Parts: sequence; structure tokens; C-alpha cells
Amino acid sequence: MSTKVFVDGQEGTTGLKIHEYLSRRADVEVLRIDETKRKDVDERRRLINASDVTFLCLPDAASRESASLVDNDNTVIIDASTAFRTHADWAYGLPELTRAQRERIRDAKRIAVPGCHASAFVLAMRPLVEAGVVASAFAAHCYSITGYSGGGKKMIADYEANPPAARLASPRPYALGLSHKHLPEMAAHSGLDSAPVFTPIVGNFYKGLAVTTYFSPQHLGKRVTPRDVQALFAEYYAGEQFVHVAAFDADENLDAGFFDVQANNETNRVDLCVFGNEQQFVTVARLDNLGKGASGAAIQCMNLAIGAPEDCGLIG
Repeated sequence: MSTKVFVDGQEGTTGLKIHEYLSRRADVEVLRIDETKRKDVDERRRLINASDVTFLCLPDAASRESASLVDNDNTVIIDASTAFRTHADWAYGLPELTRAQRERIRDAKRIAVPGCHASAFVLAMRPLVEAGVVASAFAAHCYSITGYSGGGKKMIADYEANPPAARLASPRPYALGLSHKHLPEMAAHSGLDSAPVFTPIVGNFYKGLAVTTYFSPQHLGKRVTPRDVQALFAEYYAGEQFVHVAAFDADENLDAGFFDVQANNETNRVDLCVFGNEQQFVTVARLDNLGKGASGAAIQCMNLAIGAPEDCGLIG
């Protein structure tokens, strides 16, 4: 029997990518809403409750509304907005977070897909907090470089206009008020007491993302070398098919000394790299912001929720 799936918000960047994943699956039946009824609450309610799984690819307020429309105990809601990522009643959709997280997602009827920047930051920070290398009071500082698809349809249109505006050719830092919408989950799920000082940068490329976090030994809970951190990551994520821990400072991690932000595009993989020396080091977490950073993560959560192989339809 196929799984009935509805995407509420099917025309957005994340919704379109989820449909692309689903179109390659023989084990799902996609329920589609008529274009003229996309904002019809009664029709959306009908399709949500007719589905086994509904993906919410909507702004926060609309996601809350759609989640409230469920009137049965069977439909699994997988939300891609920021509305529920720190909500205690929703499972955070990052199976690799802890040993118990995968089972929580399997058993959940409400799953919140992580943000792209947050996924990268949390996967690099959580093992360090768990091991006591970083105290929960650690004041983290990080930045992210990301492709413009993370900005949604309007930003994509701006970058892909012919000709594009000259000001878009160079990297553009943003969220400089230090209040990016991913910050609450970056604190809640990393194990830190407070959110990092975080500055994202959008570049003139479609997709790909890397979050770099800084560490100095005098600020750590335990004395470690970069090689120790790489070994800790390798142990923490042993057996995880979608998290690849790179060898320490290996030449293969760089291209003539430069880091390729786009190397994981079209995959659901996260690469964790450690660079540095005895005085200081950085961690770099790389992923496809539309893959493991959004739609791929949503599909991974669906696979767990319906009992399908976790990697079904995904590239590791």
C-alpha cells in the first residue's frame, strides 16, 4: 500500500524540491491541491486529513494554521518552517543529533525540519558539548556562506535576472542585527545556554552551504587538539550514512588551499571538517541547503516516520 502524501505550500522552493523527490518514488501517492484552491482552508483541511504524511512548506503563521487543521491521530505533519523547531511537543528532525533522536522521529506525529544553517552548526557543536570539550556556557562565534536559493523565490529571481544587478556579484553578509531566525534552534539543540554570534553571507551561486565555527583552547572545557576533535566527531557519527567526518586537515578537503562550499550539492550528506593548529582551530560543516538543509532532511524524516529505509530516494 502506498503512502498518501500532501505538500501544503507546493509552489515554494522547498515544496517544489520535495515534489521532485516524491516524483521518483513508487511507494507514495501524492495528493495535489487544485491551483485555485491553494488558500481554501476547507480543501487544505480535507487533503491534510486524507494524507498519511503532510509536509508544511509555508511561512510560520500559515504553518501554525495548517497544523491546527488536523483532526485525526494518524496524519504525520512534517513542518519546514521555523514555527515548531524549539517546541517540546515536536520532534526536531535531525536523526543524527543524539542516539535517541532517530527513535523519537520514528514515533512522532509532529516533526520540525531543522534550518539549513542550524543543521550545520548543531552537528558540529553538539558532540563537543556532549563530550565536555565545550561548556554549555561557551560563547560561540560562527559564520555561514550560502547559495542564494536559501532566500526563496524573490532572491532567486533577483540573482537570475538578465542581467543581474551588479551589486549581487560579490558576497553579501546579512542578518547583521544578530537576530537570524535560526538562532533559537542553534542554542536549543546544540546544548549551549545561548545562541552563537552568527553572521550569514549569501554568495552568487545557487546552492551549497558551509558553517565555520571558531575555537581557542583557553575557552574550552577540556584541552584538545584539532586531531582530537576530528576523532571525537568520527566516534560520535560512526555508522551515520549522511554524516561524513573528513580526515584532519587532509589535502583532499581543499582545492589548492580553498574550501568548496558546493561539494555536497545534490546530496543529503553533511561533511564535517576540522582545520587548525595547536593554538586554535575551526570546524566547518558543509551541506546542500536545499538537500540536508531543507527538502532532503524532510524526506529523511518521512522515511523514518513511514518505516521506509532511511536513505530511500536520497543520495548520501
